[in-house]
Amino acid sequence: MFLTISTTGDEQNPATDLGFLLHKHPDNPFSTRLSHGTAHVVYPEADLRRCTAALLLEVDAVALVRKGKGKGRGGAPDAALAQYVNDRPYAASSLLAVALSGVFSTAMKGVCKARPERAGRRLPLRVEVPALPARGGPALVRRLFEPLGWAVTAEPVALDAEFPQWGDSRYVRLVLESDALTLAEALRHLYVLLPVLDDAKHYWVSSDEVDKLLRAGEGWLPEHPEQKLITSRYLSRRWSLTRQAMERLELVRLAEADDSEVEDIDNAVAAETETEEKPTPLAVQRRDAIIAALHASGAARVLDLGCGQGQLVQALLKDARFTEIVGVDVSMRALTIASRRLKLDRMGERQAARVRLVQGSLAYTDKRLKGYDAAVLSEVVEHLDPPRLPALEYAVFGSARPRTVLVTTPNVEYNVRWESLPAGHVRHGDHRFEWTRQEFRAWAATVAERHGYDVEFVPVGPDDPEVGPPTQMAVFRMMTQKEAKAA
Repeated sequence: MFLTISTTGDEQNPATDLGFLLHKHPDNPFSTRLSHGTAHVVYPEADLRRCTAALLLEVDAVALVRKGKGKGRGGAPDAALAQYVNDRPYAASSLLAVALSGVFSTAMKGVCKARPERAGRRLPLRVEVPALPARGGPALVRRLFEPLGWAVTAEPVALDAEFPQWGDSRYVRLVLESDALTLAEALRHLYVLLPVLDDAKHYWVSSDEVDKLLRAGEGWLPEHPEQKLITSRYLSRRWSLTRQAMERLELVRLAEADDSEVEDIDNAVAAETETEEKPTPLAVQRRDAIIAALHASGAARVLDLGCGQGQLVQALLKDARFTEIVGVDVSMRALTIASRRLKLDRMGERQAARVRLVQGSLAYTDKRLKGYDAAVLSEVVEHLDPPRLPALEYAVFGSARPRTVLVTTPNVEYNVRWESLPAGHVRHGDHRFEWTRQEFRAWAATVAERHGYDVEFVPVGPDDPEVGPPTQMAVFRMMTQKEAKAA
């Protein structure tokens, strides 16, 4: 990874003052060991008229994997090669942002004892980043940097210069120029916006990241037109942290408008909002809707098909009305996690008799799944390639044939209400498709008619009058012979 910061000067204000501001002497190459590699600072040029500081980060791919412990970019446990072979050593990302913070920490605070008068003064600055991942393209780069006073040049990098028909990659060559910013402001912009454009971080984002964002965003983030996008991406789209940061940013904005201290406004608001309830997460609303539908069906023996890590199975075990619960998943790793979540090895004998976890594929018929009162496919169908849906349909409705089947799936029309979800993207990287309400109803009606069920549809989550609910649920009920003849 490589980044340069340049400035110009004259005899009264020599460009080499950049070395004082960065606390790195132009004549002495600097190197320091970081947790994921080694950072070097050198000066390719340094005289009265022009001075350039270059930050080079050599990423240690092995250290990145070991310290990541399977988390973050390229950390999937079943993608061992991708952990080592990726773009992290070459493209600006959160790794470079962390290096900026570590190497130029004093400069980011605007502190310079040797040249205090220069630290708070605006400089003619030029920043170059040869390879920057930009999820959103050059247009998003401009939307993020131009409101901060930068003149932006973001040139798309071709996938292959010899084959222009292949189009552009997601990388840009970035050049930023400004004479309206201090060096500290410029460094804070880069620290926040480099990982925002990459839309990924190499470490787990915890609550202390909110404080880091607010510190680095002081003076510019509260009024930035893309504040919501910046906050959401910087915090890895973690909803609870994003909401917390947005609330605190709004307090800062109100304090500045009222010429007050944040603490004064915060105290005034706290008394009114102290008793407000936090919104219920959609996953919880979905489980509640499923359990309510199971109660209405009178089911006692339930299949959770595609049980994943066992969240629904855990919720069903807490309800004594469900006498037998079977979780089925094709992934042994998911079943292992579910077993730990349920604490099966420490569960009492009577409770353990109510639950089983079995490995199985929903694309094949399975005699073990016959004879149950109800089956749940919660957020499962969208993970299958469409050509495999008929096999799942027959395995569940044609072979297993539970009296009640509940199917939940995302409503793609609602995606426009997710501010952090880029246009045209599905909610999860593994989703093969996401249905509109009409598409889901058409599929469900065809399945019901083919296998002797009737079906009704239940909204899950807030039912938006324009785009519907975030989750749609179909409740299939097997018809009696009399009902089937009448139909």
